[in-house]
Amino acid sequence: MDIKIEPKKGIRKKHIPYIIGAVVLSGLIAWSLFGNHQSTLRVDRKGIISHEVLNDVFNDFIRVDGQVQPLAIIQLSPLEGGIVEEILVEEGVQVKKDQPIVRLSNSNLDLSILNSEAELAEKQNFLRNTQVAMEQDKLNNRTEKLQLDLDVRRKQRSYNQNKALFDEKLIAREEYLQAKEDYDLAKEKQALVSERLKQDSIYRSVQVDQMEESLQNMRENMHLIRRRVSNLQIKSPIDGELGLLDVVLGQSIAQGQKIGQVNNLSNFKVEALIDEHYIDRVKNGLEASFDRQNNSYQLKVRKVYPEVRNGKFKTDFIFVGERPDNIRTGQTYYLSLQLGEPTKSILIPKGTFFQATGGSWIFVLDQDEKKAYRRKIKLGRQNPQYYEVIEGLEPGEKVIVSNYDTFKDNEVLILN
Repeated sequence: MDIKIEPKKGIRKKHIPYIIGAVVLSGLIAWSLFGNHQSTLRVDRKGIISHEVLNDVFNDFIRVDGQVQPLAIIQLSPLEGGIVEEILVEEGVQVKKDQPIVRLSNSNLDLSILNSEAELAEKQNFLRNTQVAMEQDKLNNRTEKLQLDLDVRRKQRSYNQNKALFDEKLIAREEYLQAKEDYDLAKEKQALVSERLKQDSIYRSVQVDQMEESLQNMRENMHLIRRRVSNLQIKSPIDGELGLLDVVLGQSIAQGQKIGQVNNLSNFKVEALIDEHYIDRVKNGLEASFDRQNNSYQLKVRKVYPEVRNGKFKTDFIFVGERPDNIRTGQTYYLSLQLGEPTKSILIPKGTFFQATGGSWIFVLDQDEKKAYRRKIKLGRQNPQYYEVIEGLEPGEKVIVSNYDTFKDNEVLILN
């Protein structure tokens, strides 16, 4: 008779792998639902710099490096071209107005002067000869007129006598008519000659005036050419400092070519290159200041140049009130340019973290300062000391402002 075997109760050996798998699966599900998935990194506390988030006054200014330049610079350019014969003043020397700086020579100009002098002498001789000829014609015309006047008087006298004799029937009619015709002809010739002499007189007067005007123009032209010789000396246009002189002996200089400059030292300006980030905020009239030798000096923006080069734009400042006594061209001043009025804001100190984050996020320490968590933030204005926080941080919190290069993409830092 067969014996019925009852199945064993409890966990058998073959069930153990299934149980282990179920436990692991349950753990994974629990970790995925309730666990912390943030990537972490252990860092040395000594290698970081942290600062407290402040609620303080934000001074809206930037620091810029400015270089002193003369307010006005006059370019040196010769009015006449030529060869450099002599350099009379060196760069950096104080010069007076009309003081010669460079002397040129120009053989073509010398030849032009000689030709103009010869042409002027020829014109003068021609005018004198013409005047002599006109005077001779005038005398001849006067002689001719006197002769005609005499002929008219004689013909008139003969006519009157023959008319009286003809009236008394003492001479023939033909003889009387001939006397009358001779007298009429003499009067007509006299009138024609008088008209011709009048026209000749007017013509001679106009001709002489034209020649005198031409001669005067030549004299003025001669004067201008001689003045051109004086232009071969390049002179200082103002009292100032010869800041640049780019010539050498024997060099050929063209008319109008820039060879140097004279600096007007009666006033100065400060030129500064500013980051293009601020180009929309820098305007004429903004105030700036700098400290030197225990004194503070005030300036204001005079001109903003619109052109941007290598990420910077140029700005000119002028002094308001006093300026340093020992000011010199080329000196560098470190200016504080005020962009706006001071305002109460949430602030964090500037640091190298900005290079890695661009100001879009930052690591914030917990209360125990044992961990730091990555948090999105939004920054606004900045000055040389602080960033203005628009959102994401509260006063009293602590943030890491040192370099983030070693943190990579980790979201939690554990401080050892």
